[in-house]
Amino acid sequence: MKRILPFAAMLFIAHDIHAQKVYSTDQAYKADIKVFVVDQEYKADLLVYKVDAEYKTKENEGKWFFTDAEYKAKKKIYFVDSNYKADLRIYFVDSAYKAGWKDKSKQHIMY
Repeated sequence: MKRILPFAAMLFIAHDIHAQKVYSTDQAYKADIKVFVVDQEYKADLLVYKVDAEYKTKENEGKWFFTDAEYKAKKKIYFVDSNYKADLRIYFVDSAYKAGWKDKSKQHIMY
């Protein structure tokens, strides 16, 4: 029993960390995080690559899968229209290898 408990805990944690599933809500008060999309890569805290399948997401690396339902998401985000309103500034990249954190001090936001 002592061996099973740590193993079960690791599975639970690994499953939870694996999810970078986000849902874009239409109301700011429903969101966990307010996000602003910047126009230049160097202005971003996080470079995001949108994946087309849930299994392609990785830990907290900026590979996001947008869900079609709020309950399926790990984080609910709201896109704001001004930089100063945002918790996180992102820039969408065109390749998975470019995704990642530019400002690691904000990495905790997506956990």
